Amino acid sequence: MDMAYLAHLKKDKKLNTILLKSPITPFYDLEKQPIYLSLIRGIISQQLNTKVATTIYNRFLEFYRYAPSLVAVQETSVSDLRRLGLSNSKCTYLHAVASFFIEHKITDKQLYKLTDEEIIDQLTQIKGVGKWTVEMVLIFSMNRADVFPVDDLGVQKAMISLYQMNYIESKSLIKKQLQAIAEKWRPYRSYATKHLWAWVNGQTATH
Repeated sequence: MDMAYLAHLKKDKKLNTILLKSPITPFYDLEKQPIYLSLIRGIISQQLNTKVATTIYNRFLEFYRYAPSLVAVQETSVSDLRRLGLSNSKCTYLHAVASFFIEHKITDKQLYKLTDEEIIDQLTQIKGVGKWTVEMVLIFSMNRADVFPVDDLGVQKAMISLYQMNYIESKSLIKKQLQAIAEKWRPYRSYATKHLWAWVNGQTATH
């Protein structure tokens, strides 16, 4: 991992207090995999804790005995997907991902040429795929360095605690404050985000 980002992030005195004691650890398996599969993993992870999401995703891969093709996912019945532990809505979303990629002939090569915002705009057209899900793909699978998922509850919790912000403020105002703080982290907001996750998860584990 390129550690040059640390010198820049250390300029934020509050963030600097957690950088070294909350090292980045991988949340996703960063082996090269198709982006559509990363998107599927993101959908499976929605509203689930990491352990449960990983169990269901591994079950999903085992079902196909290998990383499935788009056509294989598209042709898998809802009943088969349900048996893996997926809800009806997530079954619909997985089929929507496969259909969208096939219909629009989307390739990883094409996606890697796009900006973060262009990728978000394109992939959030898929039913069940929100901005947060695409941001997770950008951070963990495409290794984009400057993504700030302001809607992520873990990020919000960490920053509110670290910067001693007022919980009473409205959600929209809090988000604006978080985004303003994160501006100083450019062009390494993804790295800052990973440290915040590591820090808040460490706090949770010790309480």
